[in-house]
Amino acid sequence: MPVPDPAAKLEPSLGGATPAALERLALVCRALGDPARLRVLEHLAQQDGACCEALGSVCACDLEGVTGLAQPTVSHHMKCLVSAGLVRARKRGRWTYYGLEPNALEDLRSLLARLGSSAASPPPSAQTPPRPSAPRAEAYPQGG
Repeated sequence: MPVPDPAAKLEPSLGGATPAALERLALVCRALGDPARLRVLEHLAQQDGACCEALGSVCACDLEGVTGLAQPTVSHHMKCLVSAGLVRARKRGRWTYYGLEPNALEDLRSLLARLGSSAASPPPSAQTPPRPSAPRAEAYPQGG
C-alpha cells in the first residue's frame, strides 16, 4: 500500500481536498481509530511522563505503563502514529522519545469543520419535499 504524502495539504481555493490530502486524512483517521493510540496521544498532550520525560517528549518506556501493553505492541502503535504524522520520534541512545507533531490535526479539523457546516445547512435542492397529509378517516367508508 503506498504511503500518502505527509506534506499534502487541503486546497481551500478548490473548495475541497486533493486525492493525496484525502489519502493522508484517511491514514490519520485510521491511526485515531484505536483506543490505545488515543490514550497515547492524550498522554503525550499532557506530557507527564514518569521517569524519562525530556524536552517535551515522553520515553517509549513510559508508554507501556500508559497503555498496559507489551513493548512490541506499543512500538507498533507508535509506528502507526508516526506514519500518520501525528507524533514525532527522536532516538537518543537506546531510547526513543515521542512528542506530538505540532498542527498535525489541522487538516482533519479543517475538513471536519467544512463537513459540519455543509451538514448543518443543506442546499435548497437537497431539502426533503413536504409529505402529503394523511387521508381523512371519512374518505374511507366503514364496512359493516
